[in-house]
Amino acid sequence: MRVYLVIIDETEEALVALQFAARRAAKTDGALHLLALVPPQPFNAFGGVQATIEEEARARAETLVTAAAGNLLSQGAKMPVIAVRMGEDIKIVRQYLKEHPEVSALVLGAAKEGGPGPLVAHFTGAGLGHMPCPVFVIPGTLDADAIERLS
Repeated sequence: MRVYLVIIDETEEALVALQFAARRAAKTDGALHLLALVPPQPFNAFGGVQATIEEEARARAETLVTAAAGNLLSQGAKMPVIAVRMGEDIKIVRQYLKEHPEVSALVLGAAKEGGPGPLVAHFTGAGLGHMPCPVFVIPGTLDADAIERLS
């Protein structure tokens, strides 16, 4: 079975990547893993404030990834595997791929405008040669019809 890993955040390109991966999984009888990243929070000298900020960031990420999974289920897709991890994004993705050798492809979205984000830049640049699976970069300009046709 093919397993597609999608990084979920609040960007439009993440939604395009999710739509592509969901269609691809449906057509290949595959599955999805959704990973929400919580960036490390700047150090705050007051421990209680630091813990509250981190918990709020984690709760936002959990809400985002759970909503994405619910949207997929409402469209008839299989329940995806959901994970929320805190830390540096590239390190987290690499660690997740080590822990889940069943992942067949990392699916990332490219922004409609501007340069690539840090994940796209890393995993299609210097980090590509060390990947345990292919990387799909989905253009953010694709509409639903194009996603259906290409997936």
